[in-house]
Amino acid sequence: MTDSADKFTRQTLLQVQPLTPSLFTLRTTRDAGFRFVAGQFARLGVTKPDGTIAWRAYSMVSSPHDEFLEFLSIVVPGGEFTSELSRLREGDTLLVEKQAFGYLTLDRFVDGRDLWLLSTGTGVAPFLSILQDFEVWEKFERILLVYSAREGRELAYQELIAGLEQREYLAEYAGKLQFIATVTREQAPGALHGRITDLIANGTLERTAGVALTPEHSRVMICGNPQMIDDTRALLKARDLRLSLSRRPGQVAVENYW
Repeated sequence: MTDSADKFTRQTLLQVQPLTPSLFTLRTTRDAGFRFVAGQFARLGVTKPDGTIAWRAYSMVSSPHDEFLEFLSIVVPGGEFTSELSRLREGDTLLVEKQAFGYLTLDRFVDGRDLWLLSTGTGVAPFLSILQDFEVWEKFERILLVYSAREGRELAYQELIAGLEQREYLAEYAGKLQFIATVTREQAPGALHGRITDLIANGTLERTAGVALTPEHSRVMICGNPQMIDDTRALLKARDLRLSLSRRPGQVAVENYW
């Protein structure tokens, strides 16, 4: 892609917060002209030692109404982008493309009663943005956030998730959100054990939620590693939940920018 300066703005890092040795959050200033819909992603750029710019896509954790931008990132050992990103500190500069991208947005669905948000790892980011926007609370009767990580300590933003229904502008929707965490590599208090795909296949996820996954009522958003997305889509397709397209509305929406 072009590195032309008219394509991006230079933003200042306000906060870098390590969560684990391989997971961190970062918050930057937000250009007044940058607009996005909850669920979309931005392309972020870091300048490498040789002066060239490396770009990667990151979903916003922050709400479209926040005055800052926040992102959740892993550290890929030796990775061209995350190695540079993880070295940045407060006050450093991060490049942000002027245009937001992505179709993991609520307008993918024309109807539905129950919204399932299925995420692995940093794939939870767009769902946190969506959940901070009141539109989703108005549109669905039940919202089920399913968040899978390898270890319990990698389940980020627990305080944010727990406090959503205490926010003044969401208070009238209290009781709509159900949060289900699952951990794959260890037993963690308060979390299921196993991959999302296995929990769907053996019925554990629906039993835990007390809600069935059906074409009639369920609308499903999926964000995470590509294999999880492919496997989950196959499981849902077997239940007649199909990808939602502009020419053919369906029950499933995905984001995959790996």
